[in-house]
Amino acid sequence: MKNILIVGGGSAGWMTAATLLKAFPNKNISLIESPNIATVGVGESTIEGIRNWVNYIGIDEKDFIKETEGSYKLSIKFTDFYKKGESFHYPFGRTYAQNDWWFKKFLNPETPNSDYADCMFPNQMAYVNNNKFNKQKTSYAYHFDATKFAIWLRDKYCIPKGIKHIKEDIKTIEQDEDGIKSLNKKHKADLYIDCTGFKSLLLSKTFKEPFESFSDMLPNDSAWATRIQYKNKQKELQPYTNCTAIENGWVWNIPLWSRIGTGYVYSSKFVDDDTALKQFKKHLGQEDLEFRNIKMRVGIHNRLWVKNVCAIGLAAGFIEPLESNGLYSVHEFLFNLVRNMQREKVSQWDKDNFTFQCKHLFREFAEFVALHYALSHRTDTEYWKANFNKSWEDKLINLKPSLINGFLTASYDRSKNYHFHMQGGLHCIAAGMNWSPTDTFALEYINESDIKNLSKNWMEQINNLNTSKKECQERVKKEPSLYSVLEKENK
Repeated sequence: MKNILIVGGGSAGWMTAATLLKAFPNKNISLIESPNIATVGVGESTIEGIRNWVNYIGIDEKDFIKETEGSYKLSIKFTDFYKKGESFHYPFGRTYAQNDWWFKKFLNPETPNSDYADCMFPNQMAYVNNNKFNKQKTSYAYHFDATKFAIWLRDKYCIPKGIKHIKEDIKTIEQDEDGIKSLNKKHKADLYIDCTGFKSLLLSKTFKEPFESFSDMLPNDSAWATRIQYKNKQKELQPYTNCTAIENGWVWNIPLWSRIGTGYVYSSKFVDDDTALKQFKKHLGQEDLEFRNIKMRVGIHNRLWVKNVCAIGLAAGFIEPLESNGLYSVHEFLFNLVRNMQREKVSQWDKDNFTFQCKHLFREFAEFVALHYALSHRTDTEYWKANFNKSWEDKLINLKPSLINGFLTASYDRSKNYHFHMQGGLHCIAAGMNWSPTDTFALEYINESDIKNLSKNWMEQINNLNTSKKECQERVKKEPSLYSVLEKENK
């Protein structure tokens, strides 16, 4: 594994290059990409794990944010997913307590589902609700221009640190019994990393590795993407990604420093591209924009490391844009890749272990995304009706105990533990969808006591939640706005 050739650029290719340069400074690492093929370029929203990768690589955060027109992200908002007219947040960071908020909901059923995040993440949501930002007092991720991110990594990190950059179309792929022998009869390596996007040039097109579709649980396979300008930047520059469910899918809204990235993720089973574009334009209230259509391959390959080829990014698999999982999969797959390359040689066990680790992570996240649809109660269009009536038999009724979370965690914890784990986002999504881990019936049944008697023990916790929420909202008013923070950083 002395010589490594990354095939394909974009975010996945240059993140791979940066990671391997840092992890293996003594290896010969090259990247080859076509000068004639554009990248997807819409992975503009991230989740908190990206900061682990940024810190590991040793990136200067201020320079990176400025060069990529970036902003800071504190939460993900879901609008109209449960019902039209309702919204809720999945904030980053730690929760206030375990299950206290549900007691509040039981005693005051009119409490909106959105109050869960406000109470359980009082500090984080105080910043979100007031459009404020403070690096030292919040948990955050990033919004940035994905194309500029890849270029910044290439020019400011990878090339200065010695990576060999080859600009060339791949016209021939030579093979032998060990896998890829060379590209264009001259570029040879011990390990080829496929970062060629949905095309998956090496793993799929060359090796014909089977692809497992996730369309049975994830409905969307297409997207329209565009960019819009701010009308009132100080107001519209919000510290969160907004996901709004509409007729046949949902629309993302990602505020960057210079503009807003937006797109409509939809299912071609329910709407054709032209009609979807009309729906998207109607939602935006704008016509004169440049729109780009993207076809998504939803699922993952059976094996991710075959012979001397390993796949990272879209070449390996993709879920869908919800929950900003695209770049998350890239840096987490890279984490597994580096760990499985720690020994002097790479055995078949190491290769298969890499596949297992990545597919376990990927499947868990895919089921988490699917729960955003499974728990929805919308039935106002054929798309949402089909989702509401969708059978989960193979995924849930016949689910066998395994290491995989997602569906298993959601169902098992609700039936046996009566609370959801505070790690991950299931508890936030479940609260927003009014799917309580426990309920008054279960509490009375298990405790053999009337809810009125049980509620006497809840009042102190509920009062603490309300007090903490109010104190945080008041305290944060003195903090700088996200706009002012970024205005200062961009000078």
